[in-house]
Amino acid sequence: MSALFEPRFAAERRTVNGVEIFFRHDVAGADGRPALLLLHGFPQTHAIWHRVAPELAARYRLVMPDLRGYGDSAKPPGEPDHANYSKRTMAADMHALMASLGHARYLVCGHDRGGRVAHRLALDAPQAVLRLMLLDISPTLTMYERTTREFAQAYYHWFFLIQPAPLPERLIGADPVFYLHRKMGAWGSTGPQLFDPRALAEYERCFNDPAAIHAMCEDYRAAAAIDLDHDRADLAQRIACPLHVLWGERGVVHRLFTPVADWQARAQMQVTGRVVPGGHYIAEESPACLIDELVGFFG
Repeated sequence: MSALFEPRFAAERRTVNGVEIFFRHDVAGADGRPALLLLHGFPQTHAIWHRVAPELAARYRLVMPDLRGYGDSAKPPGEPDHANYSKRTMAADMHALMASLGHARYLVCGHDRGGRVAHRLALDAPQAVLRLMLLDISPTLTMYERTTREFAQAYYHWFFLIQPAPLPERLIGADPVFYLHRKMGAWGSTGPQLFDPRALAEYERCFNDPAAIHAMCEDYRAAAAIDLDHDRADLAQRIACPLHVLWGERGVVHRLFTPVADWQARAQMQVTGRVVPGGHYIAEESPACLIDELVGFFG
């Protein structure tokens, strides 16, 4: 099976903010292209960007990490208050990684959980984030505060994964690949067949690890606890950079939320955005559309 990424996207590990982060980045040379940080979501890895990376690399210096707890990055045990999986901590990982690569200011695009990390990154390091794009999410606090039966049924994992350890870890661990496939076939998407077999094999490899399952649960436990505390404390703070949002027309966010208006309440500038074809996995379902939107917004 051929490689998912071209050789120009070198794989590397760096210890930043106290954890080892695995990432791929463009090593084709410094030539004035702006740096673009791409952040994946649950239950995936940086591999989600494989269909858009080659074309984006002509314009941007790409950095594609695995978030802490995901892929081949470190998976520390969760702390009692889940602080080491808070979006503040995960955003600090990403900011430190970019600084270690010499990128003081950069563009950010985040999908799903990566979008929540990107939101916190824009709040905590406003001097660094030039522009921000978020894929298929509304703010975490907004989504929890608007929970309905329909939302709880569609996003049941938000309430399942936050149960105290080891309940969800044991249940998922009984058949991780089955759970992964069921989860990735939801959210308005057409099922595992939409994914490149090489990417799906990577998701299966990385998810089939008890430490990864625990870490992902900790990510969600943090989202329902310390992240909400941080978000409530920062309600008066607004995202200072330009913000563009996209969401899938077959997804839950499109059905139950109003992403542009939801993010406008968290932003200083006018938020732009639109619905795009497909479901939740925009980078893999609608790569050409995403490339057009990224280039149009980031320049």
